[in-house]
Amino acid sequence: MLPEVKNDCCSRQAEQPQVPGRLIQLEPLPMFQPETGGDVACCGAPPGPPSRAEERPGYRLWPFVEDFMDTPAGPVPRVKTVLDRPDFRGAVGARIGLSRDEYKVAPGLYAVGKPDSESPVLVTANYKLTFDALRSELGGLDAWLLILDTRGINVWCAAGKKLLSTEELAYRIKQTRLGEVVGHRRLILPQLSATGVSSHRLKKASGFEAVWGPVQAGDLKKFIANGNKADPAMRRVTFTLSERAVLVPVEVFMAKKYLLYAVFAAFVLSGLGPGFFSFSAAWNRGLAVMAALLTGLLTGAVVMPLLLPWLPSRIFAVKGGVTGLAGGLLAVAALWPRTGGWLGGLSLTLLIVAVSSYFAMNFTGSTPYTSPSGVEKEMRRFIPWQAGMLLAGTILWIVSAFTG
Repeated sequence: MLPEVKNDCCSRQAEQPQVPGRLIQLEPLPMFQPETGGDVACCGAPPGPPSRAEERPGYRLWPFVEDFMDTPAGPVPRVKTVLDRPDFRGAVGARIGLSRDEYKVAPGLYAVGKPDSESPVLVTANYKLTFDALRSELGGLDAWLLILDTRGINVWCAAGKKLLSTEELAYRIKQTRLGEVVGHRRLILPQLSATGVSSHRLKKASGFEAVWGPVQAGDLKKFIANGNKADPAMRRVTFTLSERAVLVPVEVFMAKKYLLYAVFAAFVLSGLGPGFFSFSAAWNRGLAVMAALLTGLLTGAVVMPLLLPWLPSRIFAVKGGVTGLAGGLLAVAALWPRTGGWLGGLSLTLLIVAVSSYFAMNFTGSTPYTSPSGVEKEMRRFIPWQAGMLLAGTILWIVSAFTG
């Protein structure tokens, strides 16, 4: 009698070190069928494609890897320049905040096309959205990609946090043996990484020279064709409507952790009244508070970014307060039967303005409008005001139940 074999292929994979081009994955035990002697697909999934020559035991190739190139420093994964469905699915997940912190590729050396020892070396972060944005613009180009370990953070933010740094770049040059792969000593870095990398310190530490590339990956081929020279348009940082809109989903999705607590508090506080607690009041008045909180979220995290250039003030907390006030007046007018009078209406307006201002202020970290020190200064200045409005609105809402 055959011993029972436990199929554990759907269990959580053990954490393993990263290797460029490969995703470490423990091989599952097959389910043995005595009747046929064959294997069945793990977890009921259909059989996948046959193994490729580049695979090694315990490893699975990333879908974006075409094959491996032999170099003096060892095999280097060559990646596609056309995004596939897994890339688009992952991008959607990252945009709405699903596993965003783990959406990254292994740091190291990659290739596009058929680069040689004189091909350019492009440096970027290991956040996969950044990695995909770069490689998708390199069709027809032969180049090396040096991916730094920025802990899955994009170029601009990683440079500000000193993760995309001179030290990390010098280490990665040595670790990948880049000097054996290319004959020149030039690296093309994103312009937005300039705050984290010192060119003279890099030259001293590694022997490689930093050349500042364009802001947008789409200009790289033209930049290289021009002899690594950028025109003024390539140096300009834009923040268009579409560039702002693409940041909205993750801001809204990340608010869920606040909303869960807010929902509970809204319904509990709304039930307080002359009879101590009323479930009917908790439901009716609680819905009004929930509508107000959602209005604050939408005006602060959606309306404010979309209308950013046209709103008064350079301060994001103030911009969010303006959109919150406008949205609050409309919401209170629509919710008036549930407010219990002017005191309840004032309470909901304060709540909406506070929530809108807070979420608008959070958006500062996603824009080129402010510096890290400016963000910190704005938060220290306005969070007490936002907390005060939130507290005042909550107290007035409770009081309105006794005076309505």
